[in-house]
Amino acid sequence: MTGYPVRVEATLDEPLSRGLWLVKWLLAIPHYVILAFLWVAYPFATIAAFFAILVTGRYPRPLFEFTAGVLRWSWRVQYYSYAALGTDRYPPFTLADVPHYPARLDIAYPERLSRGLVLVKWWLLAIPHFIVVGLFVGGGSWLASRTSDGTFDWAAGGLVGVLVLVAGVVLLFTGRYPRPIFDFVLGMDRWVLRVAAYVSLMTDEYPPFRLDMGGAEAGHEPPHPQAPHPHAAGWTAGRIAAAVTGGVLVLGSMGLITGGGAVLWADRTQRDADGYLTAATTFGSGGYAVATDPVRLEGVSVPKLESFLGDVRIRVTDTGGRPVFVGIGRTADVERYLAATEYTTAGDRTHLGGAPAVPPGDAGVWAASASGAGTQTVAWPVSAGQWTAVVMNADSSRGISVRAEAGATAPALGWIALALLASGLVVLAGGVVLIGVAAHRAAHRPAAPTAPEPSTVDI
Repeated sequence: MTGYPVRVEATLDEPLSRGLWLVKWLLAIPHYVILAFLWVAYPFATIAAFFAILVTGRYPRPLFEFTAGVLRWSWRVQYYSYAALGTDRYPPFTLADVPHYPARLDIAYPERLSRGLVLVKWWLLAIPHFIVVGLFVGGGSWLASRTSDGTFDWAAGGLVGVLVLVAGVVLLFTGRYPRPIFDFVLGMDRWVLRVAAYVSLMTDEYPPFRLDMGGAEAGHEPPHPQAPHPHAAGWTAGRIAAAVTGGVLVLGSMGLITGGGAVLWADRTQRDADGYLTAATTFGSGGYAVATDPVRLEGVSVPKLESFLGDVRIRVTDTGGRPVFVGIGRTADVERYLAATEYTTAGDRTHLGGAPAVPPGDAGVWAASASGAGTQTVAWPVSAGQWTAVVMNADSSRGISVRAEAGATAPALGWIALALLASGLVVLAGGVVLIGVAAHRAAHRPAAPTAPEPSTVDI
């Protein structure tokens, strides 16, 4: 191979769909998921190659093929999507070279590499190129991420993103991709890929400071894909709708899976020694009581609620060591007891009044209560209605400062987590299947019609 050892080639695969580029981010989700795992392994392969080159002067061939394959796969996906929008053909799922795909990347394997150069080329020598590439692809450049956490993450931004957006808008209204924009974008993409290979230790040859525009490398022809096909045989309206639906399902599944994982984490790691999931807070009031906002359980099926909440517990401790009272009662009864009393709600709303007529222990309005020095614990008998919890000093004196803790055993939490995870996986599978089937059928091309054999006439 002549020229620079990193060869980037592409063919503008016309005609292109006017509007498909608007949903390619959804169609490419299966590739993004797989590439995310490949890019996790990528820096480890580069680190292993670093030490191998430092000791032996050679880049291990299997690691080289893997690294080149990840770059090649990423280039195909980016060419299909928002680093070029140069083709509507769905990228193949492979690290290998695909000769007939419109975008190709070939990196010549180096038989020997400099042991000393490997120490500085991936960061110090590449600094001028980092600046240029930052202008081309902005904050999404491979190189910006490379310097921070050892990985690459190229998302088309910067000048590439702006020009590709312009090309997409022109394509939407005219049905044609502006050739000058294509040539310029390919030059910038080629520059980025050359620098990516260089800082990945795959060559010692310094990337040239020149913008080699167009799809063909100097001295080479661009790849020759199969003949273009009518859009009706590719991305029909039904297939686009299926792919978009699949993308929405995939995105929705992420919420279910994330929620299920969070619930499972809470169920397995956040329980106290007694098996309660609790939340604690410290609050105070200058009045005679602190009351929660009403908890409405009207119309709730108590057996179902009990199976979800399990045992419910409220614990209260006065921070000054004074005897404390905690009680739970029906909201209407509690409001009558506190009607003429100065108290504060949990939302910091103050109800004006005076001292309570009787101490809380003598009010007779509580479904459950506890009173005394130290930590007081009350269990809430779950039943339908509207309920309010109240904290007071046991002697009904003014000024409250307590630490309160509310918790429940929530025995059904584990099953809820599993249901969310299972639902998320099912929805994810359904979305991937929809996208995959749509992409597979869109990529299928009927065989080219053969010319009819000339008829012969017997004379």
